Amino acid sequence: MKEISCKLLVIGAGPGGYICAIRAGQLGLDTVIVEKAKAGGTCLNVGCIPSKALIHAAEEFHKLRAAASGRSPLGLSLANPTVDLARTIAWKDGIVGRLNGGVTGLLKKAGVKAVIGTARFVDGKTVDVETETGLQRIRAEAIVIATGSAPVELPDLPFGGSVISSTEALSLKSVPKSLAVIGGGYIGLELGTAFAKLGSHVTVLEAQPRILPLYDADLTKPIAKRLGELGIEVFTQTVAKSYSAETASLQAEHNGRAIDVAAEKVLVTVGRKPVTEGFGLEEIDLDRTGRFIRIDDQCRTSMRGIYAIGDVTGEPMLAHRAMAQGEMVAEIVAGHKRSWDKRSIPAVCFTDPEIVTAGLSPDEARASGIEIKIGQFPFQANGRAMTTLAEDGFVRIVARADNHLVLGIQAVGHGVSELSASFSLAIEMGARLEDIAGTIHAHPTQSEAFQESALKALGHALHI
Repeated sequence: MKEISCKLLVIGAGPGGYICAIRAGQLGLDTVIVEKAKAGGTCLNVGCIPSKALIHAAEEFHKLRAAASGRSPLGLSLANPTVDLARTIAWKDGIVGRLNGGVTGLLKKAGVKAVIGTARFVDGKTVDVETETGLQRIRAEAIVIATGSAPVELPDLPFGGSVISSTEALSLKSVPKSLAVIGGGYIGLELGTAFAKLGSHVTVLEAQPRILPLYDADLTKPIAKRLGELGIEVFTQTVAKSYSAETASLQAEHNGRAIDVAAEKVLVTVGRKPVTEGFGLEEIDLDRTGRFIRIDDQCRTSMRGIYAIGDVTGEPMLAHRAMAQGEMVAEIVAGHKRSWDKRSIPAVCFTDPEIVTAGLSPDEARASGIEIKIGQFPFQANGRAMTTLAEDGFVRIVARADNHLVLGIQAVGHGVSELSASFSLAIEMGARLEDIAGTIHAHPTQSEAFQESALKALGHALHI
């Protein structure tokens, strides 16, 4: 058995893991990272990046179809368009491959040793890795668990055949004629909308009374409207029961009534679970919070020298949260004084239109006993939104009533994901309404709606 020693061992080369390893290498730490598949984890390989590529391709095809039908308000027209999904997927895979190579190169540049294989804890300082060339033992002064998460499987609808997870959905070679999406959260609606634009007849089944139940209703109304425009059927308060391959249909119960949904494919998107099995966690017996590994504000677990970051530690399961945690842990191991003191972790839902949330919602602020001011500005009054056929939605800002400190910012609209950094920056830097209102925002841009929402909260919006 080969044996090596290092200062820091990172298990998992997803966004949190590879960022942690790169930063540790930059700080001069002898670092090893173990990954059983490809660098980049779920996000890069079968999540964030490939799904956004498919969403973009679907949007472009949808525009072509609108032009071909003579429905383009811009006066554009063309012959009947078609989509070669296999070619689209190959393009997506090319992007993933380039980013894989980029991460590998960055790890090498930082002096990180990468080991491909399956890791398993022996004890709190020792991990065995099963590689293609045999077993390798790694001893480390500090270990970071960054194993991520995996799709949740339904007991009565296990993955296989026509029942697929988001991973398989991103590798389909042809557009299914009919697609049933179980789960009306962000993953289901992002992919369901994309396939509807590519030509599938899409049906969404959500167990809760409304779609996107984790977002407030005002933010989800424009999405519900758009789903209807795209011909997507939505059944709320609906539970999937079984699937018949013979009839290509999904059996479900809607408000106590049995229904059949046509489904060449069934996409199950009912959540994700932490990957805590298969690598010997039972050998070190870390404290848990439910299914997740419990951590403190420095990502330390209940065992000295072992840290955990990213999805395996709980919500919010966001790649950028994992990245920030990974960078912090690397600096802590290097002896720097750091702790988790983030006021804002932005969340983006890449539906049509998009949703961005940062900080506290109005209800969350009120629940904490804070008296608030709210300013909301519609994109219908924004020149840039008008010129891009993107008038649905708004920007909303939540601030303390006494000192006008910004507590939260939300938006729904076309392309609002690109405003997320401005929202988080304002909250992280302790901006007040006057700061945002007094910052000159370029015209004509959608960002003007951010400034106008602050002006509205102050009582003197200029364009409504």
